[in-house]
Amino acid sequence: MKVDNRPSSRNFLRWFDPRNRQIGAWGYILNRITALGLTLYLVLHLIMLFKVAQGQAAYDQFIVLAKTPVIKFFEMFVVAGGIIHGLNGIRIGMNSFGFGVRRQKELLVGVLVLSLTGIVIFALKMFMGD
Repeated sequence: MKVDNRPSSRNFLRWFDPRNRQIGAWGYILNRITALGLTLYLVLHLIMLFKVAQGQAAYDQFIVLAKTPVIKFFEMFVVAGGIIHGLNGIRIGMNSFGFGVRRQKELLVGVLVLSLTGIVIFALKMFMGD
């Protein structure tokens, strides 16, 4: 079967399609999704920084907003995305240099276990440490 690599919306969606792929590809797709989420967060963060630069009143208003449970909940997604993206990126980098290529499943499970541990620790400190 010949693969069509020309740019199109169908090829873009196939970029995220995990069907009929090996376990390493699932981790790679996870990295793509977390990268998009972190990029979206960066844009929102820059918008908020622009608002904060408008003066003391805007800064005080931002601090009140940042301490709300809804914002803290979404911050958890940012932290989770960052942890997963970072650890999975190390795994992908190792594979690129030929390390652990035959242990894709074990490495991905390890990344996910470490990520979940880090996320839980951060969540406990964030929500219980107030």
